[in-house]
Amino acid sequence: MFFRAPAITAEESRFVWRNPGTWILALHQRWARSMQLRTVVITVLLSTLALLGTGVFLSQQIASGLFQERFRQVESEANRGLSQVKSTLEAVSSTDRTGTVAFVRDTLRTLEGDGATVQRDFILTPLPGEGNIYVSAQASGGITSAVVPEELATAVRENQGQYWQSTALPTSDGVSPGLVFGTKVALPPGREYALYLVYDLESVQETLNYIHRILWIAGALLLVVIGGIGWYVTRQSLQPVAHAAAVSEKLAAGQLEERMEVHGADEVARLAQSFNRMADSLQDQIQQLETLSHMQQRFVSDVSHELRTPLTTVRMAAEVLHDARDEFDPINRRSAELLYNQVERFQSLLNDLLEISRFDAGVVDLDSDNWDIKPIVQRAVDMAQIHADRIGSELRTHYPQGPIVASMDPRRIERVVRNLVLNAVEHSESKPIDIFIGENEHAVAVSVRDHGIGLAEEAASRVFDRFWRADPARARTTGGSGLGLSIATEDTRLHGGLLQAWGQVGDGSNFLLTLPKSKDMVLGESPLPLIPADAPTPEIATLISDLEAAEAEADPETEAASSSLEEPSTSAIQGAADTAADPRPAQQLTDQEGRSER
Repeated sequence: MFFRAPAITAEESRFVWRNPGTWILALHQRWARSMQLRTVVITVLLSTLALLGTGVFLSQQIASGLFQERFRQVESEANRGLSQVKSTLEAVSSTDRTGTVAFVRDTLRTLEGDGATVQRDFILTPLPGEGNIYVSAQASGGITSAVVPEELATAVRENQGQYWQSTALPTSDGVSPGLVFGTKVALPPGREYALYLVYDLESVQETLNYIHRILWIAGALLLVVIGGIGWYVTRQSLQPVAHAAAVSEKLAAGQLEERMEVHGADEVARLAQSFNRMADSLQDQIQQLETLSHMQQRFVSDVSHELRTPLTTVRMAAEVLHDARDEFDPINRRSAELLYNQVERFQSLLNDLLEISRFDAGVVDLDSDNWDIKPIVQRAVDMAQIHADRIGSELRTHYPQGPIVASMDPRRIERVVRNLVLNAVEHSESKPIDIFIGENEHAVAVSVRDHGIGLAEEAASRVFDRFWRADPARARTTGGSGLGLSIATEDTRLHGGLLQAWGQVGDGSNFLLTLPKSKDMVLGESPLPLIPADAPTPEIATLISDLEAAEAEADPETEAASSSLEEPSTSAIQGAADTAADPRPAQQLTDQEGRSER
């Protein structure tokens, strides 16, 4: 069944375009996820830079070539025209004003029609000096002496010979480039004039502009072609990679039968074949592991169930012997007590194994409802109080006012808290233990803080593993099977919660249980901190460790002597071991689920 996605409304479309952050974020996500887009964009950008560099170089070369070619033509024509006019004007023998003016006008007109390849005009202006001026300033084409650069006018006025300089000629659309050639001539009755020929290079500029437009259009079309080719090539090259990524995601999701398609015999085909062989190998190994896991779970479950009947019989016999132990001699009485205690411990281990097997089999039911977590926590604290009193640890509770209600299975949450409190008692070293309860809008939390031996950083990540102990040589004082925290983790996961651990060697540990208030809520930030407020900073902890190490190294002989004086005898060690293994019945837990081990 297919569902049609809702169409984007006009208001939503206007919001997207009016909010630049929206499409910038979308473009950034697209850039991060698409290698094809990155490859094409980078290719187009680099091609653009290359085309710009090439275009600028070609434009400069073409402009320089056009200018040089036209300059040579104009220079040749200007030299020829100025030389002819100069020799003609200087050879005039007329001494009257009218004849001189007419002769000069006729001579200058020849400059406009002698076959020049570029349109040109002339300017004739008298130079400062003494003598009569027969001919006034003249110009053609409507130009004035303002187009003559000052440097060129100075050179013509002060020197003999011909000079030239570029200039800007005013036009109706602005200005156009031009060249001005000038020389000094003498007219009757001996007065000096400056004669300039002005060449308009607008046609050359139009040609250059046309070439620029062609280059821009060709460059844009070439970029489009390069982008299209890059898109096609990258698509063809990356399509197998994208297919491999899709197949990998399906394999990771558990669809182990997915494989890549193999076409041809090139590198991509070999990659697909290798990928498929790897997938086959992984599938076989996973299936073997699943089979072994099922066999192991079945074995643990079957053995645990099969042991319940004989264990019940042994327990009944042990209870009978334990009740009648006062009638036995000391050796048999001691044996009866040891048998009773070890059967109790075996019963606890068997119950924990059965619970773990239920979690592994996925047959655990959650009987959840809305409950106040405060009395549940208090019951767990009360059950652990007897062990805390025996060790000498004070259980301090810190509860907020009013009920704190959340959806939970009270039996399982009580078991989790009891495991955490018993675990804290086990490692508290007779120091106080603080139990906190907190809540926020979406979650409730319980933290158990002890100030005992603490946890190393690497131990905090493994403390919830099955049968894992921070110190294997440490004797148990509360019984336990080594599965308490593992079961607590599974109970927490059933509620959609999170169980975390923090610790520092020598400064205790903190266990934080966070539960959502309802099943449909997403677990967010915990109401209580994982790192307690009274925890020392890493710098202070390092300083304390260094000081302790320095003190230990400063007086090794005294420490060795003290150790030798306080070393107990073998019989004392054996007696202590017997006492630790034989707690009195009044100190034992009545609920076997309360036993815990770190």
